[in-house]
Amino acid sequence: MASDIRLLRIHPRPDREHTRTPPSIPAPAPPRIPVMQLWQPQIPDRYYALSSEDIADAISARREQLASDLIILGHHYQTDEVIRHADFTGDSLKLSQLAAEEVQRRGAKYIIFCGVHFMAESADLLAPEGTSVILPDLSAGCSMADMADYEDAVEAWDTMHQTLAGMGWKGRIIPITYVNSSAAIKAFVGARGGVCCTSGNAMRVFEWALKGGTKPAKKNEDIKLLFLPDQHLGRNTSAAHGIDVANRAPLYDPRQTRKGEPLGGMTPEQLLDAKAILWAGHCSVHKLFRPEHCDELRATDPDMTIMVHPECSKEVVDKSDITGSTEAIIETIEQAPPGSRWGVGTEIHLVNRLAKAAAERGVFVRILSDCQCLCTTMYRIDEPHLLWVLDHLIQGKVLNRVQVHPEARGPALESLHRMLALADRKAIGAKTSA
Repeated sequence: MASDIRLLRIHPRPDREHTRTPPSIPAPAPPRIPVMQLWQPQIPDRYYALSSEDIADAISARREQLASDLIILGHHYQTDEVIRHADFTGDSLKLSQLAAEEVQRRGAKYIIFCGVHFMAESADLLAPEGTSVILPDLSAGCSMADMADYEDAVEAWDTMHQTLAGMGWKGRIIPITYVNSSAAIKAFVGARGGVCCTSGNAMRVFEWALKGGTKPAKKNEDIKLLFLPDQHLGRNTSAAHGIDVANRAPLYDPRQTRKGEPLGGMTPEQLLDAKAILWAGHCSVHKLFRPEHCDELRATDPDMTIMVHPECSKEVVDKSDITGSTEAIIETIEQAPPGSRWGVGTEIHLVNRLAKAAAERGVFVRILSDCQCLCTTMYRIDEPHLLWVLDHLIQGKVLNRVQVHPEARGPALESLHRMLALADRKAIGAKTSA
């Protein structure tokens, strides 16, 4: 089976939970950079003592007071209680782009991003200068983004090039980072001629990179890709491009490097033969979906169409009927004919909202697995924290502002701009026979 995957996105490393590497991008030999701890203070108990109705009313009142100065963004994985306060809902990049446009249009001063840390960073990168981007709870990180640490990436980059040079290799490694990554990693990639991607445009980005990226590949020049931080999106996209992922898409695991394996568990021969080098990261939500869930659903309901996000493992993607980004999944369900039945492999809050709306049109939607597939870090953004930051804005105080380091801003934006130049808004790929 061949899959035209136009691909999109959590599990903290115990030793680095809720940390970010300060995104300093030195040249030409990046030094080791100390890790910065993000700390979220405990908010007053009175916020949790409010009833759901009272806290919703208070948030609405603060929004009216701030009027056009404020934009609230809500990611698709948020709870319904938070989503109801959002001016815009969407995936991370779409929201950042919408917010930047709205700030320009209405002159807003504040963006509250009800998402996770890397999303707020992206909003800060794209928003006009002087805009304050706020994350209601700084502990709302993305564990997958945290699996790709700036220092680890620099070490991997240097070691791989040194190893390949020692083997007489002639070629280039082009780095690609999923947009679900820190600004530091986006800057790492941008400074090295690389690019960001979403699950919706990964196929096009891969095509661009395999042709040489910013410089067309020379005849017989060996182009390798380094894909961070989601190994599954990288593997699924590589396979869709015809790369033999079993033999030519090895895994680089920085944890193995710290145990003394200089190439993250790869052998020099695997590195030399690689076409795509995959970083050992994953989304803890989509990791929960297993191939047997597809088998069980088909056994109980053969007429059900299985659609999954490309952050699922290749084994799950191979057993699905359709794979697509979050936006593609939403669009497909919204356009599904009455009487159709769908098993969807993505985050539970999104699936539940889709199922509720689809039922009114006679479309049945259920989650692929009965496991609690929710984004626990996203869940830390709640109404009490939203009201807490709004209360301080009313007083003229900006809390929990997220700002990308000035030295990282340029190269991080470069990686985003390269992607946007290639962007393909289509985000769905039905499988067809090869």
